[in-house]
Amino acid sequence: MKGSFFKGSQLIPKFEIREMIMPELGEHDVLIKNMACGVCGTDIHIYHGEKGSADVSPPVVLGHEFSGIVEKTGDQVTTLQAGDHVTLDPNRYCGLCCPCRIGKKQNCENLFALGVNANGGFAEYAVVPEAQCFRLNDEIDFDVAAMAEPLACVIHGIDQAEIRPGQTVVVIGGGAIGLLMVQMAKLSGASTVILSEPILIRRQIGVSVGADFTIDPVQENIQEKMIEYTGKQDADVVIECVGKPIAVEQALQFAGFGATVLLFSVPSVDATMVLPLFDIFSKELKIIGSRINPDTHQRAVNLINSGKLEIKKLITHTFGLEQLDEAIHKQMGSDSIKVIVHPQE
Repeated sequence: MKGSFFKGSQLIPKFEIREMIMPELGEHDVLIKNMACGVCGTDIHIYHGEKGSADVSPPVVLGHEFSGIVEKTGDQVTTLQAGDHVTLDPNRYCGLCCPCRIGKKQNCENLFALGVNANGGFAEYAVVPEAQCFRLNDEIDFDVAAMAEPLACVIHGIDQAEIRPGQTVVVIGGGAIGLLMVQMAKLSGASTVILSEPILIRRQIGVSVGADFTIDPVQENIQEKMIEYTGKQDADVVIECVGKPIAVEQALQFAGFGATVLLFSVPSVDATMVLPLFDIFSKELKIIGSRINPDTHQRAVNLINSGKLEIKKLITHTFGLEQLDEAIHKQMGSDSIKVIVHPQE
């Protein structure tokens, strides 16, 4: 079987197609024929030599947003059989460290992630534990199924934001995550969801998947547009999905009295900004982060199986396994929303 190995951020080329020896299945392992794998912002961080969700030790097959078909199961596997369509939760936790034992396993000190520090989805096949596999309805498109992991992360973020029915929500950033946030905010009962995004095509797709209004934060006055759309200049919940200090500054500008500001995106490790401390004090703002997908993957699969979300519209480009470097560069570009790699091509 073939896999695209990440050799390291300092090497050119950074990826190399190699023949992989098919690992033997353990009793509780499953052999997956990988059909689709998304390019994530974490992959881009790793590509540039920045920190991912867990330590990366090249050479390794990246890709943690993947779906596929069960080819074979270990002797003790009871929940799956050959032919099942599955999506994978890449994150595994030790269960022994302090965060795990106080119910915060997303902060596990020994986090182990398929496609980050162990071989993942940018290969024709993968051997994974049964516990990481979640069954999909057979009619679900594999590209859509590969979005289960980012959707699971979004669901955790939505849980953190605690949106209540009738609230006004602003989502900053119209990439794949932001557009999933728009839809999840609507499902959570928000009366008005506004997308702030400078790129026209992303604003247009935002409206098509449920945003009530959009704002171009570069060309338009934020407060004036908010008053035009809602009668007030701020929001009850603001969800930042960009990862840049300027976007966080905008999030705090959007935040009204008692608002929750969710900083969802993964920033650079050294990213900093000056906080408007008096505004935080006087408005009683709640600023909260969100990390990965603790116990939300099944809910993501349930939503995908239900067809309640517009996910296919977010997938703008697909590439074959040998085009992984090109796929990552495309994901970095402003003309893409979500890039998917097809390992069998």
